[in-house]
Amino acid sequence: MKARNNSSRQIFITDFDLERLEELIETTSRNSSRDGRYLHELEQELTKAEVVTPAGIPPDVITMNSRVCLRDMESGEDLIYTLVFPGDADLENNRISVLAPIGTAMIGYRTGDTITWQVPGGTRRFKVRKVLYQPEAAGDYHL
Repeated sequence: MKARNNSSRQIFITDFDLERLEELIETTSRNSSRDGRYLHELEQELTKAEVVTPAGIPPDVITMNSRVCLRDMESGEDLIYTLVFPGDADLENNRISVLAPIGTAMIGYRTGDTITWQVPGGTRRFKVRKVLYQPEAAGDYHL
């Protein structure tokens, strides 16, 4: 599968996740300016997304509450993260908020894709090795 970058990739999102993420953007933008940049990036990603029903999402797509194995392209290290809403984020347990830079970058990517995003120290790249758990593929449509 070809590497995709943040500006040209086609992402998939479930209608249920889209609704919850739009609510999150609205609520967070009213209450906090701290996540403003990432809110805007997430909002941009959502406007490009192909919206599907939970049953229609491909099983290799990173959705909310998915557990994924990413390979750090610089170090070669494999990392396992779960993509969660901000209230469930817990870095010690590898639960990454969708509003964190890597979280915003992860949503909608598929197994085999390369995630590229800017951090203060330069550019980071991760390859999506495998979606270890996706709620929709497991039949858990409303976590």
